[in-house]
Amino acid sequence: MYRTHTCGEIRIEHVGQEITLAGWMQRSRDLGGMTFLDLRDRYGISQLVFNMEVDAALCEQARKLGREFVLQVQGVVTERSNKNPQMTTGDVELTVKSLNILNASKTPPFTIETETDGGDELRMQYRFLDLRRTPLRENLALRNRLSIETRKYMDTLGFFEVETPYLIKSTPEGARDFVVPSRMNEGQFYALPQSPQTFKQLLMVSGYDRYYQIVKCFRDEDLRSDRQPEFTQIDCEMCFVDQEDILNTFEGLIKHLFMVVKGIDLGDFPRMSYAEAMKRYGSDKPDIRFGMEFHEIKKLTSGKDFKVFDDAETVIAISAPGAAEMTRKELDALTDFMKRPQIGAKGLIYSKCNADGSFKSSVDKFYDQDALAKWAEVTGAQKGDLIFVLSGDTNSCRKQMNELRLHLGNLLGLRKKGEFKPLWVLDFPLLEWDEDTKRFHAMHHPFTSPKPEDMDKMKTAPGEVRANAYDLCMNGVELGGGSIRIHDRTLQSEMFDLLGFTKEEAQAQFGFLMQAFEYGAPPHGGLAFGFDRLCAMFAGVDSIRDFIAFPKNNSGRDVMLDAPSPLDDTQLKELHIKLRG
Repeated sequence: MYRTHTCGEIRIEHVGQEITLAGWMQRSRDLGGMTFLDLRDRYGISQLVFNMEVDAALCEQARKLGREFVLQVQGVVTERSNKNPQMTTGDVELTVKSLNILNASKTPPFTIETETDGGDELRMQYRFLDLRRTPLRENLALRNRLSIETRKYMDTLGFFEVETPYLIKSTPEGARDFVVPSRMNEGQFYALPQSPQTFKQLLMVSGYDRYYQIVKCFRDEDLRSDRQPEFTQIDCEMCFVDQEDILNTFEGLIKHLFMVVKGIDLGDFPRMSYAEAMKRYGSDKPDIRFGMEFHEIKKLTSGKDFKVFDDAETVIAISAPGAAEMTRKELDALTDFMKRPQIGAKGLIYSKCNADGSFKSSVDKFYDQDALAKWAEVTGAQKGDLIFVLSGDTNSCRKQMNELRLHLGNLLGLRKKGEFKPLWVLDFPLLEWDEDTKRFHAMHHPFTSPKPEDMDKMKTAPGEVRANAYDLCMNGVELGGGSIRIHDRTLQSEMFDLLGFTKEEAQAQFGFLMQAFEYGAPPHGGLAFGFDRLCAMFAGVDSIRDFIAFPKNNSGRDVMLDAPSPLDDTQLKELHIKLRG
């Protein structure tokens, strides 16, 4: 056998035992008569000791080893005279009696330490080396633990894990599909699934009652830190349930995961309508760890000859606690931040609430002390706070103020790591109007049912219909969402009509589902959590990349494999593909 123990396993109770370890050499320290090596495997690090006086040849051999050499060592566990409380094995070391080099290694292109000198692209290119580093190992260990605990929880509730296909039919709705040409069906293509949505609905029609799957999904979309072209969902569906059943079941899952993995009791999750979330926070996934809620002050700002406010559809103010000490330079930087093209604000108005009870604003020419005092009263601003004001059309102004609120939350230290505030957001609009195509699009997907009380508006005022849909967000991140589905063929057909599908298009794309609804489809609903995002949330980081073993870069490339890459002419011919030019 190559080893009797792992490198992270030996403790003080092993002192005196003769054991064998195997792993990678992380670093060495030559102290003249003594040489120390750190041997690493997936489980941890053990210190190895070579004594020149005991075995000079062995010590000389150890001194010639390079980083990342694969070693097998045999020796006796001894208690360290200089213990290291930062290491789980820091009370002991292995006095080596024999050394076997299992494989040599080239010098790595970056140091394989917790803090490395390798840049993102270099580490992505050598991902197999980057994965040896402790932070990534811990991230994947967390991911593994969450998947195990998810399966345990779902099993206790009678959920049945079913795998659904990866080669499916492409649909033009939603994000772009990744497509796969068919060799045996010339000119035809599969798509990789953006979600197992229709399959899980069909499983409900089939009577499989409670389904889940930790499943890979694919979307050909622009990438950000919380997006990858291939990602993983905890995908779930239940039948004979209403919205309350869904919320209670999966609130229970998230509570369970936080309790068993982090020892945190989240308590009951608050709920908020989409309309309220947009009005109070300008976001459908608000971070409720801190206040700074929106206050519409159009009535307080009108009639003062300040055209910027008078001509605006809405004027929104927030109060930043303790920020009145911001310098002019800092305020100018905030204004520049808001004027960035990504945000698009034309400017930023402020009013300082001074310690003596007076106010100093950037619009003193138009608003006197009494007017500014009313701003403070409405926003709840106290002495030492700073009021920020934006104006414009309602939707744009809310989105811009949301960006400012989150940015200030970071600057003022209000978005605290280790604090987790979940929130259910309910009653989304069923449809949203697209000015470019001059038609409605489904805000979630075309299988989402309308709220029963809004059914009468489907024909008369479709833009006012609320969806029987729900999202779970936490700390400003959408963790997942879902809906009660349409299970009636007639209603589903009406929905396709509203979305601008012809009868022929609806039949071609979703005829299989419509047919299934003719054979006793039960009421059903579900949701999906972004598993990669959930892992990142547990670790308190924004990027999902380091919770995926082999991720893509921001251009959607795998720089380790150099993919995507061209196909040779033989493959293209087999697939009946002829490249232009």
